[in-house]
Amino acid sequence: MRTNRPYVQIDPDVLERVRQIDLLSYLREFEPSNLVKVKGTSNVYCTAEHDSLKISNGKWYWWSRRGGYSALDYLIKVKEYDFVEAVEILMGQAMADWKPPPAPKKDEPKVLLLPPKNKDCNRVIQYLFWRGIDYQLIQECISDGTLYESADYHNAVFIGKDESGTPKYAALRSTLGSTFKQDASGSDKRYSFRLLAREPTDTVHLFEAAIDLLSYATYLKCEGKDYKSESLLSLSGVYQPKKEKKYRKISGRFYVSTI
Repeated sequence: MRTNRPYVQIDPDVLERVRQIDLLSYLREFEPSNLVKVKGTSNVYCTAEHDSLKISNGKWYWWSRRGGYSALDYLIKVKEYDFVEAVEILMGQAMADWKPPPAPKKDEPKVLLLPPKNKDCNRVIQYLFWRGIDYQLIQECISDGTLYESADYHNAVFIGKDESGTPKYAALRSTLGSTFKQDASGSDKRYSFRLLAREPTDTVHLFEAAIDLLSYATYLKCEGKDYKSESLLSLSGVYQPKKEKKYRKISGRFYVSTI
């Protein structure tokens, strides 16, 4: 649908209004037959045309082509209209009556959108082993469900789980030489990637990223030490969680490690 068209000037105020139109509102109004609620969820949708395109948490994500927020992103990335065509479509479909959807309640739980799993983890294993991570350690993370390879871009996906073992956080890291890294939509950093001690301990080692954590665990193994004697926690970048008492589950001595 992309065409070579002459330069068209769009009023900045109109463009800003168009950019604010979210995809869920657009589909409900203009493509209702293309909007499908994902079974077993309360606020996750996909499209009839692309069941891998998920809409939740005020954003949308299509695993084969990444994602975005707005209906404008959708028309360009998914429907393949050029920018001007997409803007004109949104301007011409009664957008004067469009109103932003109500903001989600602060206590409404986010839905973690995990990328689909690849049939194997060969590229992730090769990448992490090349980074110097212990092979057995990699296999243990894959076996306990805290590491897998995505089917779309073959990213390494590091999973953080809650006390019941339910995934609540996912960090994606490229294995193909790219610098790409990001958190999956709906990730809760209170449950970032970690390796917990085998027995209760008052010592926690903190790391910026999951690979830093695995590098330290590998170092301990090389030194003949048991890496499961202490808890290792990835902070997933610089993050200051709310100091809510019910979430302060780890106490004791903290060591910030630089690998």
